[in-house]
Amino acid sequence: MNTPSATPTTAPASPSRPGPADHADLKARAAAVLAANWRTAFTVPSAQLYPFQWLWDSGFIALGWSWLDLGRARLEIKTLLQAQWANGFLPHIIYHDDSAAKSYFPGSDFQGTDGLPGAPGYVSTSGITQPPVLGFVLEMLYEREADPAAHHAFYEGAVRQTVKFHQYLYRDRDPRGEGLVYIRHNWESGTDNSAVWDAIWATHEPPAYDVRRRDTSHVNEAMRPTKKDYNHYLYLIDLSKQVGYDEAKMQEILPFLVQDPLFNAILIAANDSLARLAELLGLSAEAAQARAWSARTAAALNAKLWDEELGLYGYYDLRGERFLPSVSAPGIAPLFAGAAVPPARAARLRDTLLSPAFTGPAGAGYLCPSLAYTDPAFDRRRYWRGPVWLNVNWLIYRGLLKHDFPEAAARVRADSVELVRQHGFYEYFDPVREVGAGEGGFGGEQFSWTAALLLDMLREEEVVGNRS
Repeated sequence: MNTPSATPTTAPASPSRPGPADHADLKARAAAVLAANWRTAFTVPSAQLYPFQWLWDSGFIALGWSWLDLGRARLEIKTLLQAQWANGFLPHIIYHDDSAAKSYFPGSDFQGTDGLPGAPGYVSTSGITQPPVLGFVLEMLYEREADPAAHHAFYEGAVRQTVKFHQYLYRDRDPRGEGLVYIRHNWESGTDNSAVWDAIWATHEPPAYDVRRRDTSHVNEAMRPTKKDYNHYLYLIDLSKQVGYDEAKMQEILPFLVQDPLFNAILIAANDSLARLAELLGLSAEAAQARAWSARTAAALNAKLWDEELGLYGYYDLRGERFLPSVSAPGIAPLFAGAAVPPARAARLRDTLLSPAFTGPAGAGYLCPSLAYTDPAFDRRRYWRGPVWLNVNWLIYRGLLKHDFPEAAARVRADSVELVRQHGFYEYFDPVREVGAGEGGFGGEQFSWTAALLLDMLREEEVVGNRS
């Protein structure tokens, strides 16, 4: 595959007739963020804060590139899949830049995967994964190809590798054959310091680590996970290293084994997409396998993780054998799993989203805060304990459209656009509306998935508007 040019080959087009708002300035700025963060064959999430390639970041970022340069979108995924382990595992970080690895913590040395059987020999990686977004990303890229047949080999290979990743998840992360896979590190959830993990951290005391974190060197400590939280995170990696990242042994010793509703809902959507795409590509065995996985996980998600009292999905702690309720955005995001969520439950999720728990006491807050205002741990500025994240908004927005809730979807999209317009392309945002322009953006600046997914929302709105 030829490496794409240094700048996007096409510019976002304006609507040809009255309809959706143009937002030409935001689309141009989003394209500029992606171009600035491009690194030969992949995109960094944020140049200063996250200088490597992350799994679900790259999936979301590829969707943004698909509107600008499909060659880069394909290369983003190809580079990611080149780091797949022999057992199908996909790592959450790929340390392409050795010089950056020396100044980043936790870097490749701390991860301790180099030389392990099955690990890629050409590049260092982490030993944990992230939500499995590639199935639906590949389908969306394929749908945007002008000539899909010209790239059949890429999509066939990528589907096979993604199916291999899912095989790993169901083989090594579903010990009871329930159809629900577990995560073995909180970073695998993507929602790093969610308040739901506090109940698990309370059950054990990790050693104290004296480390220099890159995130708190660039971002106010009050907006990041605490030092005590980080001790738990690093201890899980240390325990994993002690057994050489052997899946069976980690299952025995790790204190953190959680069936996460966001991770499993994304897995359902990815399986559905894989089934459809594999069928189009003539991969009938892969299509049948993906359909079977989807049905099994959907049944288990609804049977085990639905919280009827709270009106959203919760978590299950396999180590502690207990349900963990949480009024948080990941419990609403299973809307993205589409038909896997029954209509009555989808309506409950919409109503929960639009309730004061998420819109704020006066109903005027931005959707969707990562943790409900009503939770005692709510913190409007601290990472996943209150701020709005554009990737979760995108999942909820798409989920609302799948269930034919256009008004609620329009509000999520409008809030996402307004947050970026007011504050910039940040990693996460203050959900409280009464903050000054430029004061409500937190974390990494010029953040790639914020740019990519806002661009996707705007361009998709434009396409739908031009069809109407």
